[in-house]
Amino acid sequence: MRILATKPNPELVRLPWDVPLEDWDDEHVIPLPRGISRHVVRFVRVGEHTCAVKETDELIARREYHLLRDLQKLGLPTVVPQAVVTGRKDRDGEWLPSALVTRHLRFSLPYRALFARGMRADSLPSLVDALVVLLVRLHLAGFFWGDVSLSNVLFRRSAGEFAAYLVDAETGELKPGLADQQRMYDLTVARENVFAELLDLQAGDMLEAHFNPVEIVDMLEERYCALWTAVTSETQFEADEMWRLDQWIESLNELGFDVDEMDIATEAGGSQVRLHPRVVEAGHHSRELRTLTGLDVEEQQARRMLNDIARFSAHTGLTNDKREEAASRWLTKIYEPLVAMVPRNLRGRLEPAEIFHEVLVHRWFLSERAGREVDIFETARDYIDNVLASKPEEVLATPLDDPDQLLS
Repeated sequence: MRILATKPNPELVRLPWDVPLEDWDDEHVIPLPRGISRHVVRFVRVGEHTCAVKETDELIARREYHLLRDLQKLGLPTVVPQAVVTGRKDRDGEWLPSALVTRHLRFSLPYRALFARGMRADSLPSLVDALVVLLVRLHLAGFFWGDVSLSNVLFRRSAGEFAAYLVDAETGELKPGLADQQRMYDLTVARENVFAELLDLQAGDMLEAHFNPVEIVDMLEERYCALWTAVTSETQFEADEMWRLDQWIESLNELGFDVDEMDIATEAGGSQVRLHPRVVEAGHHSRELRTLTGLDVEEQQARRMLNDIARFSAHTGLTNDKREEAASRWLTKIYEPLVAMVPRNLRGRLEPAEIFHEVLVHRWFLSERAGREVDIFETARDYIDNVLASKPEEVLATPLDDPDQLLS
């Protein structure tokens, strides 16, 4: 037996690799929600971490392992590859499939688990948007997916919306760039797979029967085409309208993208300017928040926090040129004390950034009912007691998930 690993962990060797994965017992297997897969998949504890183990062909496992590593280096949202296990034999000397080991993504759920927990059809546009953003980001990086579906994605909450992470890349290819035909093929596959998955939800009584899946797959295509056009198409304006350059960049920032490189050309004797984004990178708000506070959160969560920092800055009289000071004071006087209010036994319900977002939403409702602005910490106490306590667990606690570590 051989183990190829990014960070060697002795606990990997101690797993029962001489037993077929479907026969692993409760000593090793953790009962986490699993998506639909053509392979046998189990969640196991590996030292201080929880990992997903998938049995597959050796060449496929090695290829997916290296592909996920390449996507990680590009900063794309995927699960983290941990190891490939090959050369497995059972106790009778019979060959067993190879295995790909990936790190479990904390606070993430497959789409079926979301609907099994009572999510309604009106949340589907948010799932579609998350899938569209993921697909556009992958296509911008030159990744041809080949099997776009809700089943091959994990979803994390992001300020009332969702962020999607690639979890299955075995059919994918990373290229210098994609032709339009390849992108359209991925989009066609996405329509077919998502349509079938929605029908499956209806058949399992997890989605309202009157809901029309055709509308969702049409929405998926429309939103993909709109976002792709927004981040890749060129724009043209008169040379004396350079203010439109800032406006154009701000419009991409609002979509959550930064322009890292652009092609600027003048035409017609310098009277017109043509702009074309050559390199567009997602995560504008999350990078900005990370620079200001060190917090690493999802894009929509970061956007919400930046708005609250601006509100805090205005309330404390700090000007724009003191934004770093405002962010530091907001972090120590608002965010960290609020998150610290969450009891240890409830810190697995939602990740801290999502709790903060929900407290902001809860404050709006309490303030409207009270006819005055309710204090943020008074709101947090009411939210923790009456809302958070009734939510299901969305993270599996491990030794690494020490409650105090969740603050960082």
